[in-house]
Amino acid sequence: MDTEVLVVGAGPTGMTLANELLTAGVPTVLVDRLARRSELSKAGGVQSRTLEALDQRGLLEPLLATGDHPVTTGHFAGIPLPLRSNGPRLPWRSVPQVVIEGFFERHLAEHGLYARRGHELSGLAQDHDGVTATFADGSALRARYLVAADGAHSTVRSLLRAAFPGQPGTLTIVAADVRLSGADRVGSHTWSEDGHWAALFPLGTDAQGRPLRRLVIGGPGRSLPREIPVTEDEIRDSLATVFGTGVRLLELRYARRITNASRQAERYRHGRVFLAGDAAHVHLPLGAQGMNTGMQDAFNLGWKLGAAVHGWAPEHLLDTYHAERHPAGAAVLRNVRAQSLLMDWTGTRDPDVLAAREVFTGLAQLPDVQRHLADLMSGTAVRYPMPGTGDHPLVGRPAPDLDLGPTRVHELLRSGRGILLDLPDLPDVPSGLPHPSHPSHPSDLSDASDLSDASAKIVDPWSDRVDRVARMRSGSGSEPMLIRPDGYVCWAGRDGLEAALGHWFGEPRRAGRR
Repeated sequence: MDTEVLVVGAGPTGMTLANELLTAGVPTVLVDRLARRSELSKAGGVQSRTLEALDQRGLLEPLLATGDHPVTTGHFAGIPLPLRSNGPRLPWRSVPQVVIEGFFERHLAEHGLYARRGHELSGLAQDHDGVTATFADGSALRARYLVAADGAHSTVRSLLRAAFPGQPGTLTIVAADVRLSGADRVGSHTWSEDGHWAALFPLGTDAQGRPLRRLVIGGPGRSLPREIPVTEDEIRDSLATVFGTGVRLLELRYARRITNASRQAERYRHGRVFLAGDAAHVHLPLGAQGMNTGMQDAFNLGWKLGAAVHGWAPEHLLDTYHAERHPAGAAVLRNVRAQSLLMDWTGTRDPDVLAAREVFTGLAQLPDVQRHLADLMSGTAVRYPMPGTGDHPLVGRPAPDLDLGPTRVHELLRSGRGILLDLPDLPDVPSGLPHPSHPSHPSDLSDASDLSDASAKIVDPWSDRVDRVARMRSGSGSEPMLIRPDGYVCWAGRDGLEAALGHWFGEPRRAGRR
């Protein structure tokens, strides 16, 4: 083998996966067909669940230190979703894809992992032991596993002849990075009476500190073939149609036409080859969900590949990547199609569509609806199916970021290992007072200590891959929980811990082996 894992595609998905494999101590090669990294902004924001996952690896603060990345409100079908006082710990941030790619490239290089650029994949073959990839220059690499993170027109997916069903693109819209005057006075989504529309989102600033914005435009007669270049005159005409003379174009930095194609791979796993990011799912880029969904694919897959390479993965573990991420991707495609309908992308001003939007806009003023839509868009609503590990309400969801005194849960995950967050070894309340988690009877203090001792003995045979952390105090979350390396709870409660450890972390270590 030349390497353990070959990642094809050095965009946000591929670089996130490379970092996860680096954390897991897995030899990895990252290749990309482009000779140099793209300087196009592409996606424009990072959702809450992705921010949490970055924080789990200690990457969030250094990423945000790269520039001005303001907290901003999200939207659903152009309907603002205001920041809530009881919202996520890490609200949506305006961080363009180009910034994320540059940050990851530097971070990986600091740890000795460099993207091999100018490597255009031309052939793929797999057998019982591994995958052989050949490239247009005649070179070849052999790896135990290969991950396709090579975008919507994935060469890997084509070579696999993997089914990619869905809806073909029927129209285009324009997305452009611009500097504007007068844009501070307008909302994020604006429609004209005749159906033309524009959406504006912050993209930070340029090298001179001047505000940049992502402009998306569409409406009647504006769906042109993708190969037709977007001109400054086209942008100016759209701005004038929607805003009149109030908003003017100062600089057009980049523009492209995007289709409304909506497709998802039938299977995310093909033997030793896995599909992730746009190679697995494509849709309109609403709410930066494409980039975020791809990065979340990578967080899900990375630790599982690490377990397989290190030899302790249960037989079914790699299959859970498809079982968990395919439904998550399908949910994104559904909400994007619903949003495109409510936004009236084609500018028909159909009375039925306008009526539905009016009703939906009213519903979106309700806090519970806002919370549901925000969770749907951010990925925090995802609950992974975890059969056989109990039905506790925490199971399948991101672990709550409990304050454990000297540390928090997300900081425990920086090792890339599993975490058993246990009860306190010793009670920290005066004798005779009720235990905060079990206020019914003081004797529960000794019961909690007994349970903690028992779980310590149970987890010991898995201590080479799972860290047991006893709380410094009781009361910050009343029950033990087992957390996977990707931050999702895979067991909670009082019973079945040993079975859950075996289900997610493989066979226990043999006696005497460390």
